[in-house]
Amino acid sequence: MYVERDIKKKFDKIIKNYNMIAVVGARQAGKTTFLKKQMESFNSAYVLFDDPDARTLFEDDIKKFEIQFLEEYDISVLDEVQYCKDAGRKLKYLVDSNRKLWITSSSEVILAKEIISFLVGRISIIKLYPFSYEEFLNSKGVKELTPAIFQRTTWEHMLYGGYPKVVLSKDVEMKKTILSDLYETMLLKDVARTFSIEDIRSLEEFSKYLALSIGNILSYGDLSNSLNLSFQTVKKYLDAMEKSYLITRVHPFYTNKLKEIVKQPKIYFIDTGLRNTIAKSFDVEPDGKLFENYVFSEIIKIGLTPKYWRTKTKSEVDFIVEKERDIIPIEVKLQADPGKIERSLRSFINMYNPKTALVVTYKGKKGELKINSCNVYCTDIQGMKKHLT
Repeated sequence: MYVERDIKKKFDKIIKNYNMIAVVGARQAGKTTFLKKQMESFNSAYVLFDDPDARTLFEDDIKKFEIQFLEEYDISVLDEVQYCKDAGRKLKYLVDSNRKLWITSSSEVILAKEIISFLVGRISIIKLYPFSYEEFLNSKGVKELTPAIFQRTTWEHMLYGGYPKVVLSKDVEMKKTILSDLYETMLLKDVARTFSIEDIRSLEEFSKYLALSIGNILSYGDLSNSLNLSFQTVKKYLDAMEKSYLITRVHPFYTNKLKEIVKQPKIYFIDTGLRNTIAKSFDVEPDGKLFENYVFSEIIKIGLTPKYWRTKTKSEVDFIVEKERDIIPIEVKLQADPGKIERSLRSFINMYNPKTALVVTYKGKKGELKINSCNVYCTDIQGMKKHLT
């Protein structure tokens, strides 16, 4: 079953203006499935670089590779091209030879300066995440949402995440098995292999520590001491997991941009199902931190980069989104009442005077009120998306 992806409109616009498009994202997020569907409208070729013969020919003789795999095709899909040596230079040759290429990568290695510097002005990059809530509903064939259906589908999406294979499996134990297998593959292949990490056990312990710490401010010193790892190893593991699309660091919001660089980040997982697998936590009801991570994952799927806000007096707002010239604070609550707005959110509104603020709730009531000149909306995941797009 093919589920249309949210990136389709953007993709259709870009292919008219770029000869090279990179679709990047986590393993099994649906990159290959998406591109193979788009290939159906073209005379196209598909090359997977897990195939050692294709990879060797690409690395040893790019012109032979061109003749063997690309000749007579209008568009060619090069899958997992980050595994190839000197990929940037060779891709530059192909696109400068007027080849139209769609490439994929499950690691941001493809975006490293050693590759991307050759492709500046030649490539457009699209990130593809696991299914958003709307894509999740489409995969289930849900067209009408009653409160009960909304509650149930949000719960399932939050608990097991949005990886297509997981979503399309109807058996709960199979969902857990797929997630477990996916985690092992990502850890061993995308993280350990790509970033030359040999101590798999410490990497697993590191992953679990992060899974149990979602939404907390990250102390590199505490992390280093708790796991008996050097600061350099901690940084290497964080970079590797982030560049493999397992986690994202969320930085603090300040009007002084220099402070954003030096202050401690928070950690969230891109997919809550994968997080729950690592943490071995599939509780019947989500806690506040899991729902916070879930809201975060839906924000990034919209294409926005959230930050968090915290003062020296520990007033805190979960997420701050900067959209064009507007600043939108977002508070996340399992249950909320439109008439009861947290003091921290009021403090942010008084300090920055945003036009709009959101309280995103799982089971709470919907409604709105005004604080100063700011419209505060108490809403759910779907309502949040409407306000942010």
